[in-house]
Amino acid sequence: MIIDVRTPAEWSTGHLNNAKHIEWQDIGDQISALTTDKDETIYVYCHTGNRSGKAKSILDQLGYSNVINAGGMDDAQAAINTHEGL
Repeated sequence: MIIDVRTPAEWSTGHLNNAKHIEWQDIGDQISALTTDKDETIYVYCHTGNRSGKAKSILDQLGYSNVINAGGMDDAQAAINTHEGL
């Protein structure tokens, strides 16, 4: 799963294919609507990796065990491609 944690304005300028949108500060309240599988691989990204780092910390505290801070959008795409063997 790929989650874009940027603002709605940033999201509207473009995002990764198949990404879901949850602002970082709302991820704790909204993640269960997307998945309750705490072992699922979840990539979070923002503009530079700062907000996605905060989102990762929140998900870690909730017991999600496979959350990856993929950094900014370009870094996230590269990380996902590497993980998928593309």
